[in-house]
Amino acid sequence: MSGEPVYRRILLKLSGEALQGTRKFNIDPDVVKSIASQVSDVHASGVQVAIVIGGGNIFRGKTAAALGVDRVTADTMGMLATAINSLALQDALEKCKVATRVLSAIEMRAISEPFIKRRAVRHLEKGRVVIFSCGTGSPYFSTDTAAALRANEIGADIILKATKVDGIYSADPAKHDTARKFAKITYQEILAKELQVMDPTATSLCMENKLPIVVFDMTVAGNIMKVVMGDGIGTRVE
Repeated sequence: MSGEPVYRRILLKLSGEALQGTRKFNIDPDVVKSIASQVSDVHASGVQVAIVIGGGNIFRGKTAAALGVDRVTADTMGMLATAINSLALQDALEKCKVATRVLSAIEMRAISEPFIKRRAVRHLEKGRVVIFSCGTGSPYFSTDTAAALRANEIGADIILKATKVDGIYSADPAKHDTARKFAKITYQEILAKELQVMDPTATSLCMENKLPIVVFDMTVAGNIMKVVMGDGIGTRVE
């Protein structure tokens, strides 16, 4: 692919479900390898890459809370699930010869470094991929909010929101034939239309700090690089 990346530093937001592939739960090793390979290509282009991963493929706090588990306990369990996913992706990236560090919002010194903003930025400057695990470290906040928070903290140029659809639609395209895809949309429109892109807290945080988001289909190999190269796929939020 010719040309130069249009972003210097990105934050890639992956859902936990993205790692499970076609499985009902858990982690699909082939999917993790594919993601790692794509991230490796982006990293090799000179782009600094940070990643936030959800934990829904293993445990979802809101679901457990609805079944009667204490919400704080349930959310903490969900945050620990993101640590499992982070370690899996770290292993896959290191097998691609990409230096990777996992920084956790919950202290777990035996398996990850504690999150410190300056340390995270220094790792990125040294050419390491940084994976932020355990969300914000606090209950009641989604990993979308964690992604918006970390992206702002490290001075990322953009959030790449990886999904299983090719952008943002006016309605669920799987259920509505008349659903219209947006090439561009504003934060205010997302909030007003209550579109399921990122949760309102994450969207508001990006809006307040003028941090753009690109929502794209990550199931197509090479799409992460296409976004980084400014190919215009997906939907841009600004």
